[in-house]
Amino acid sequence: MKMKLTLLAMGCLTASLAICNAHPGHDETAPLLYAALDGDTSADAATSSAQNKVVISIEGGHRVFRANGLPDHKPGDFPNAGNPNRISAQSYNFRVALKPQTNSTPRDGRGGWFGVALNGVPFEPGTGEFWNGQREWNYEAKSGFINLGLDQNNAHVQPTGAYHYHGLPNGLMDKLGGDGKKMLPVGYAADGFPIYTSYGYSTATNATSALKKMRSSWQIKKGERSGGPGGKYDGKFTSDYEYVSGSGDLDECNGRFGVTPENPQGIYHYYITDEFPQLSRSWRGTPDASFFKRGPGGPGGPGGGGPGGRGPRGPREQRGLGAPPPPPRG
Repeated sequence: MKMKLTLLAMGCLTASLAICNAHPGHDETAPLLYAALDGDTSADAATSSAQNKVVISIEGGHRVFRANGLPDHKPGDFPNAGNPNRISAQSYNFRVALKPQTNSTPRDGRGGWFGVALNGVPFEPGTGEFWNGQREWNYEAKSGFINLGLDQNNAHVQPTGAYHYHGLPNGLMDKLGGDGKKMLPVGYAADGFPIYTSYGYSTATNATSALKKMRSSWQIKKGERSGGPGGKYDGKFTSDYEYVSGSGDLDECNGRFGVTPENPQGIYHYYITDEFPQLSRSWRGTPDASFFKRGPGGPGGPGGGGPGGRGPRGPREQRGLGAPPPPPRG
């Protein structure tokens, strides 16, 4: 079966999306179609930008996103003081499983896009800036200690021209009706599970319970760093954090199993939180290969590859922040 939902460059995003339950032992689906018209299973919908293009198709056992990666909302100004790159169209062909399965052990998310938003813009939590070129000391994009030129949508641009989100996609959320009124799905992770904003039911198994803002279970470590840049753990680096089970609402992948408006029978799903990790740094299921960056060229053109999907390290990554900064790669 092939079902296509075409998003053209006019109008605005409407309705919601098709999210299928795929927790082990559950085969039910909740086919609430994204931007469907007249109750049909194939529909044309529209977005606000004259450039944004994304086609979402159901092909066999996958949901396929073919997109140019341009946002359907107003981005920030690029280049800017923290980011010298210009937004340019990409050629994405992302595939996510319609019936994903959770694994007992999370899969590290480095090396590819974490997922894709409904407008075809990818999510990527990590950065390509490292202290003194040492990858174990990876700077955090939203730490406040480094300026990577993030705009009002928590997004910026790679040297390839790839616009991508590091946190809550505020412009897209506005297009979808605003946040905090209901559980708001904004995309899919590479393993096929849905991604929501930070609001979920206060009781995971009860759709009539009040909405609350989900809290991450990652915490800043106590004490001082051993080696590397030294100093007190303060959130400047990814490795400044540790997962503390039960300290928040979510698991180590920033998700949980529970009911959602689209999946009343329950499904594993991710949240984008205000605090670290914002976007999960690992997948609960098995990511599709289409999200991995394959060296030069990758999904977004030259510059992919390596942990976090980065290309060859520039002077800033090799010598530290005291060196002349190359174009941000986050």
